[in-house]
Amino acid sequence: MNVVDRFLQYVKFDTQSDELTGMTPSTPGQMEFAQYLEGVLREMKLANISLDENGYLMATLPSNIDKKVPTVGFIAHVDTSPDMSGHSVSPRIVEKYDGNDIILNAEQNIVLSPAEFPELLKYKGQDLIVTDGTTLLGADDKAGIAEIISAVAYLQEHPEIKHGDIRIAFNPDEEIGLGAHKFDVQRFGCEWAYTMDGGEIGELEYENFNAAVAKITFKGRNVHPGYAKHKMINSIRIANQFAIMLPRWETPEHTEGYEGFYHLVNIEGSVEQTVLTYIIRDHDRDRFERRKEEFRHLVRKINHEFPDCASLEIKDQYYNMKEKVEPLPHIIEIAQQAMRDAGVTPVVVPIRGGTDGAQLSFKGLPCPNIFAGGLNFHGRFEFVPIPSMEKATQVIVEICRIVAER
Repeated sequence: MNVVDRFLQYVKFDTQSDELTGMTPSTPGQMEFAQYLEGVLREMKLANISLDENGYLMATLPSNIDKKVPTVGFIAHVDTSPDMSGHSVSPRIVEKYDGNDIILNAEQNIVLSPAEFPELLKYKGQDLIVTDGTTLLGADDKAGIAEIISAVAYLQEHPEIKHGDIRIAFNPDEEIGLGAHKFDVQRFGCEWAYTMDGGEIGELEYENFNAAVAKITFKGRNVHPGYAKHKMINSIRIANQFAIMLPRWETPEHTEGYEGFYHLVNIEGSVEQTVLTYIIRDHDRDRFERRKEEFRHLVRKINHEFPDCASLEIKDQYYNMKEKVEPLPHIIEIAQQAMRDAGVTPVVVPIRGGTDGAQLSFKGLPCPNIFAGGLNFHGRFEFVPIPSMEKATQVIVEICRIVAER
């Protein structure tokens, strides 16, 4: 079974995570998929296979070399995004993409067009896997899982390629920010690892946002509107006043690269009470702290005008892994060399988001992120070029070889 066959099999599992259940894994489909993968790894006769009650699956491809070699890990997550349905995914292969619109769903007039997604044209002439327009695809991160397992199978079939112990892990709930929370770094037992969870071919990431979530609760007072003068306190209006006090251009739709932002992700409100939920993001730690302080400042301003109206909760989610990875440059150099040896040009980019690797790096497992090949994650226009998955598989093999040689 090749990487494409594996991927097409894996996307059949509905593994959307759900931040509201409070369980690990957060949905039963994730454990079902993990149990299936456990069976696959046992058929491959890997060593030290373990699947814990939280859905964390680990295994080892034993070393085939006499000398001591660092143990390196490869990690991918089993869940898909809650942003769109992952039920009954129906992928299809577009052979030798011709550069024109791809009709995903004629009945619903859903079209994947290079006019809206110009990155499609980079893959003209390649075979692409697309959705039927009604679900996401699941390349984030089932492409990564397929690539890791395919690379391990290739190493088993080619014992002439020398390698040390290779550890692999598949975890739940990355998409809701909990993938690393119950990850047992000590049990995994690696000197460093790579998450196969990046986007386009060539991407190598070891910088990510510092991240926090902020919840502001506005208390109001409801009075009959006909008799409300000097009595009513409309929490919806006050919440709106707060929202427009934040910089208009520092939002996701106006930022790129290393630029941080404030992102309003949810509003729940009535006259009596309104709650705004924001995520705060910045690559620079000092700017990140200033962004949180800006929330505190604006809440004080609101409370000066409307005493005791607003209360603020801020919770840090994760930090920029750069400070943990950068002191170990060989981790990045090996990945870059592996890409070049596989015929891929490394593209070092900052992650405009989070990754399990960030939290794992702060738990003692330095963990950069390597491309899995997919694009337009979390929605109906997601697609993955088949050559990108094949190259990602080759990069994993090359990393294992280079580590053994060094």
